Amino acid sequence: MSVREQESIKTHSQLAIEYFKEGYNCSQSVFLAFSDCYDMDKEAVLRISSSFGGGMGRLREVCGAVTGMFMAAGMLYGYADPKDQKSKTEHYERIQLLAKEFEEKNHSIVCRELLGLGAGKDKPVPEVRTAEYYKKRPCVELVGMAAEILDRYREEWDG
Repeated sequence: MSVREQESIKTHSQLAIEYFKEGYNCSQSVFLAFSDCYDMDKEAVLRISSSFGGGMGRLREVCGAVTGMFMAAGMLYGYADPKDQKSKTEHYERIQLLAKEFEEKNHSIVCRELLGLGAGKDKPVPEVRTAEYYKKRPCVELVGMAAEILDRYREEWDG
């Protein structure tokens, strides 16, 4: 069995958690977890989503797990025609629905609020991932939750 086939047996939530524990940022972890659903090269998936970790480049704005969920939703359901108002509206409704569910579970979609940090951006140097890091940060759970929310949405709307 190939690595890709083995990974497809795992849930997207499990994959997102594993990718985060490998060192990928929150956004990369969620977006990569769904890469079996869209035809995109792994390196492209990782590069496109690399800017959104730490609440967008450690600016501590929108949570990277949420951004990764939105990016995956865009690949799965997004629109391409800028004049298609109906598709735009449907997609923005979908994104707001996903955000609402994440926010209901976590009281925010903003990285700094989820981490209990003060206002403002963080230094650009990411923290080293140690056992202590994983104890004090909810990020591993948040990437799993974001992937789970999108999977539930897909089950509900795709049948």
